[in-house]
Amino acid sequence: MATTKAKGDVRDRALAPEGYKRIEWAAREMPVVRLIHERFVREQPLKGLRLSACLHVTSETANLALALKAGGAQVALCASNPLSTQDDVAAALVDSGIPTFSIKGEDNETYYRHIQQALDHKPHITLDDGADLVTMLHKERQGLLKGVLGGTEETTTGVVRLRSMAEQEKLRYAIIAVNEADTKHFFDNRYGTGQSTLDGITRATNVLWAGKRVVVAGYGWCGRGVSSRARGMGALVIVTEIDPIRALEAVMDGFQVMPLLDAARIGDIFITVTGNAHVLDKQHFAAMHDGAILANSGHFNVELNLPALKEMSTKVRTMRPMVEEYTLKDKRRLNVLGEGRLINLAAAEGHPSAVMDMSFADQALSVEYLAKQKRPLAPQVYPVPRAIDQQVGRLKLKAMGIAIDTLTAEQKKYLEGWEHGT
Repeated sequence: MATTKAKGDVRDRALAPEGYKRIEWAAREMPVVRLIHERFVREQPLKGLRLSACLHVTSETANLALALKAGGAQVALCASNPLSTQDDVAAALVDSGIPTFSIKGEDNETYYRHIQQALDHKPHITLDDGADLVTMLHKERQGLLKGVLGGTEETTTGVVRLRSMAEQEKLRYAIIAVNEADTKHFFDNRYGTGQSTLDGITRATNVLWAGKRVVVAGYGWCGRGVSSRARGMGALVIVTEIDPIRALEAVMDGFQVMPLLDAARIGDIFITVTGNAHVLDKQHFAAMHDGAILANSGHFNVELNLPALKEMSTKVRTMRPMVEEYTLKDKRRLNVLGEGRLINLAAAEGHPSAVMDMSFADQALSVEYLAKQKRPLAPQVYPVPRAIDQQVGRLKLKAMGIAIDTLTAEQKKYLEGWEHGT
């Protein structure tokens, strides 16, 4: 499988053989990306294009990167989170000829240096997960902007940041919001985040979910998934929200809804999935009981106010890998998982490959869409074209051996008309 080895900064290039196995194992559950890979080999729609990607460096991402490379692109990759890299996969990517700059556990200085190295690739198209690469490109590498045709964004947090840039007329090129595709947020955010978040917390703590009072902060698609999966494991789930419609939906879905400060007094496990800062703050830490577990599944590590928690503590010690115990002045102990970073990637392996199959199919086809534009799109945040979204859905159903109905000519005519009444 190896080709000419590429430049990169990874933990240990000798890990490549294990990385190849992990990539191959993920590919078994990614039939849609495989079909796109095979077509890209034939058609070469990305020939001559340079792509810089800031994504979680996992086996699923590797299959996307290899598909893009198969389509003729020159791909450079860095991590979108300091704890999300699978080091053996990073080594295999370098061995496969894809420059990769990513080490699990890298410090902030290394993390941002790696983004700079990915931008040294002088991209025509960017792929981002959290908008760190796009932000750095706009702030520090503006000289490269004139060569950029467009980009894609994978996550809710990144889309929020990019829309803010667009509203302030700071965004200099078009971004396709892959996160907003139905085949992404209905499945990746709900089923992927739901399963992998509980997986990460379980691996880190070996906690029994049944009977625990689990507080889920945020009831977007990720919060819906986490809440339903925790309930499925026997937990008593409490949802907190700031949006009245989402709060009402959580109530209608059978969850208890209350203010976060009230929930802080009774919760056993707290999971943030809001994309906002300091969701769990001083007043919440002060109300929690001894032994409470705090985890985050939002993109950045700001949802838990860890500087404030540290100020409130007399001692911090590592109890297990990915578990830090903060002892407060009144002797209560709060357990923070994965340094407050994405727990599903810090302590587990991220989303299952089968669900990332759709998200990364959206990525690959959106990149192809940008490449085929005769002139660059205006600098805005765009939805994934509906035709791409539906194509991914059809391919996934086909891979699962599931057929669905189609409209008859009569039904199409009825839906397009207005004359027929009662």
